[in-house]
Amino acid sequence: QDNSFEQFIINYCNEKLQQIFIELTLKEEQEEYIREGIEWTHIEYFNNAIICDLIENNQTGILAMLDEECLRPGTVTDDTFLEKLNQVCATHQHFESRMSKCSRFLNDTSLPHSCFRIQHYAGKVMYQVEGFVDKNNDLLYRDLSQAMWKASHSLIKALFPEGNPAKINLKRPPTAGSQFKASVATLMKNLQTKNPNYIRCIKPNEKKAAHVFSEALVCHQIRYLGLLENVRVRRAGYAFRQAYEPCLERYKMLCKQTWPHWRGPARAGVEVLFSELRIPEEEFSFGRSKIFIRNPRTLFKLEDLRKQRLEDLATLIGKIYRGWKCRTRFLLMKRCQIVIASWYRRYA
Repeated sequence: QDNSFEQFIINYCNEKLQQIFIELTLKEEQEEYIREGIEWTHIEYFNNAIICDLIENNQTGILAMLDEECLRPGTVTDDTFLEKLNQVCATHQHFESRMSKCSRFLNDTSLPHSCFRIQHYAGKVMYQVEGFVDKNNDLLYRDLSQAMWKASHSLIKALFPEGNPAKINLKRPPTAGSQFKASVATLMKNLQTKNPNYIRCIKPNEKKAAHVFSEALVCHQIRYLGLLENVRVRRAGYAFRQAYEPCLERYKMLCKQTWPHWRGPARAGVEVLFSELRIPEEEFSFGRSKIFIRNPRTLFKLEDLRKQRLEDLATLIGKIYRGWKCRTRFLLMKRCQIVIASWYRRYA
């Protein structure tokens, strides 16, 4: 019920994870169709980049203003921080405050004076501003670090390397918010280099009971997780895509013209292959560098045909080997018979 600085940075991390989910599933997929020259009607979806910018913008973001309050001289309180938010974020559509100069929030009696509210992608969350400044400072005083570094226990000494007199830094220690922001940025950079798979967990009910589904709760989670937009993109788009070269290499044994070797361009080989298999034209599209297959059943059909063809090829190889082995044995026996017969006629 009471959300403070800890919940705020956790929700910030959730916003960034949702943003990379949007980037890698909805935005990237639709942009790929355009890059590949596939006919496509853009599907609208909510991009939470505006919420991330509200929190992490280097000049007007909430974290930046919190750091500014923590570092500026003079009397600094949670109220002065909230006042600064009210001035800078007053007109932001995802920020709400009772003290905001924006008149549309002045009549909102459900919002206390010492709180602000952010409309996250998953819904509105109200934060108690009390303690934000102190928790963000998170100062470990230098004399305490130096005392810990002088401890005789090696583990304690290793935990406080900043207490080493040779490494004393007169700069103010970084705030908790800036450290968390840097950690999130490193995480996002790492995820961008991967090819992640997503598992979305849906909470069926609030009571943690088995076999009980609350329709309203489930629908709410499906909406704010962006699953509806994702399903629409998937249904309107293509279930499978692959570059021409590996596609031809995998399925070339299904067509006599492409097996065992295709001498022309890979795309031309795939076109001949799909034409020979008589796959309906509405089931696939040719991009600039990839083949796009609309329905999974078409891919399953190709895999079944490939499996059957591999079995046929294995049978053919076995048949040829057994024939070669029997013929070799027969020729050996024939030569032996000729030798035996010639020697027999010589002495007969």
